[in-house]
Amino acid sequence: MIRPTMPEDTAPLLRLSEATGMFKPVEIVALREVLDDYHAANHAAGHQSFTLEQDGHIIGFVYFAPAAMTDRTWYLYWIAIASDRQGKGHGSRLLQWAEDIIRQHAGRQLLIETGSVPHYEPTRQFYLRHGYQQAAVIPDYYADGDSMVVFLKRMDVSGPS
Repeated sequence: MIRPTMPEDTAPLLRLSEATGMFKPVEIVALREVLDDYHAANHAAGHQSFTLEQDGHIIGFVYFAPAAMTDRTWYLYWIAIASDRQGKGHGSRLLQWAEDIIRQHAGRQLLIETGSVPHYEPTRQFYLRHGYQQAAVIPDYYADGDSMVVFLKRMDVSGPS
């Protein structure tokens, strides 16, 4: 079941995200702030957060929002699946869910960023498998040797490819 993220989901989502081993400690701190801000006000500004449950357990979530000062560009900020549930289509399901909502809001394109270090190769391959193109690389963005890799996918069928 995919449902809107509730305030009581914050602690389980932090534990889930930390346990994946994909996020740095500073990112887990940032996630708490993002979720707190979402529940306080950002949901009213168009931010979207959805939680995936299976058998009564939270197994993943996705967080995305319109990019400020753009014409219908959206940004996927977070997507995470519990480590023991990865590779079973749950991430694909959440990504498709987000894309469908963005299209319902007449979204034009979706941007996603990740790191360039080998640890994130499965993440980069996940986005490529889902029709995203690598749109940019910003060298040494996160740290020396860890560039920002930006992926892009058109959400509207009428725009340029």
